[in-house]
Amino acid sequence: MDNEKNRPWFMGILRCFAKILTRKPKFIYLGEKIKPGSMILSNHAGKKGPLTLECYFKDVPFRFWGTHEMNDGLRSVYRYLTVTYYHNKKHWPLWLARIVCLIVAPLTNLFYRGLNLLPTYPDNRLLGTYKESIKTLQNNQSVVIFPEDSSKGYFDHLTSFHPGFFSFAKVCYSKGMDLPIYVIYYRRKTKEYIVDKPIMFSQIKDLAREDVAKQFCDRANELGETDLSKLIEQK
Repeated sequence: MDNEKNRPWFMGILRCFAKILTRKPKFIYLGEKIKPGSMILSNHAGKKGPLTLECYFKDVPFRFWGTHEMNDGLRSVYRYLTVTYYHNKKHWPLWLARIVCLIVAPLTNLFYRGLNLLPTYPDNRLLGTYKESIKTLQNNQSVVIFPEDSSKGYFDHLTSFHPGFFSFAKVCYSKGMDLPIYVIYYRRKTKEYIVDKPIMFSQIKDLAREDVAKQFCDRANELGETDLSKLIEQK
């Protein structure tokens, strides 16, 4: 199973170009392979996380959660990439970001259109995202979320997770959906995706969402920083 059936025809062409920028990773499972209808929490690793999953992850069909600016048309994509991504997060000079994005923004806009992104919002429009995400899960697709705080940039050691994923899982649980939650981590240096054992939401539903966010962030850092042989011993 993969995403080819759930993506428009032109994504095959764009995916070929994207593979030039991303090497095929090795997926290492500490438990079972990911099941359809799951929540997947990944580090972003700059653009490497989303690109690598889109190009090479074949366990289940899935849709990404992503900021709504990347789903609101070319002008919005250009502004977001120029100011937020390249200037604020990647720390490029603004003049350079503006020039590069004249080329990058149109391609990125087309790519994100093809992803069928689930846009996230800082206001009550998020309820629409929840509704569409639930339909996605019920359709045996999974939802990939990048919950790390990237306001100051993307780092290998994650500083914190936003707890919004917990709120969404709680809404799903109220509708009779006990989501398996997988924490996964992309190691940029070794080109490995470490996939942890799933945790059912019912196991953590009574905990404070901030505590769960910290627990999962800490676990993601363990997946990224612990010697692989030690992680395998934990299986």
